[in-house]
Amino acid sequence: MQEDIIIQISNRLKEVRTANKVTLQEVADRAGVSKGLLSQIENSRTIPSLPVLIKVIRSLDQDLNGFFDSIDFQKKSSGVIFRKAAEYQPFEKENTTGFQYQRILATNLRESHADFVLLKLKKGAKRGSVRTNAFEYKYLLSGKVEYTIGRKKYLMEAGDSLFFDARQPHHPANIGKTDAILLVVYFFSEAS
Repeated sequence: MQEDIIIQISNRLKEVRTANKVTLQEVADRAGVSKGLLSQIENSRTIPSLPVLIKVIRSLDQDLNGFFDSIDFQKKSSGVIFRKAAEYQPFEKENTTGFQYQRILATNLRESHADFVLLKLKKGAKRGSVRTNAFEYKYLLSGKVEYTIGRKKYLMEAGDSLFFDARQPHHPANIGKTDAILLVVYFFSEAS
């Protein structure tokens, strides 16, 4: 088991791009990839192939060695990852109002990658459909959420869960009278 490198790389890409005041579209054009793919990479919705990652890093005028200097590649030998609540990392996936993400844990397990996230949906929060190159597990801790996957709607109440192929268009909407909190687990296959 290893602390997640994929999340560190995604965060580093976004950090370098925003520090250089370069738009997603500009980097995508330079790298020869779509803006949507670059957004998915930065938001940990897909794992880029090595050639794509190298193109993106180079499009940011970064030396490959320098880019990876701040990435922690150390393997954890005990097989246990322990985190205090204060260490959870808030982050933004899409520029969407009312969605507050907090990363609990991201780790690599053999041939796959798992990202555990708490998602707080403010009262009335909703967004357009997204796709993720992963399988997703959603467990509603509190609140009431209508979750649309493809054309089918699922009414979730506290204790309900969903598991699905997130390459399908999907989106949640908080339809309750309070904020809703979901535990979300993304399962990425590094082979895909």
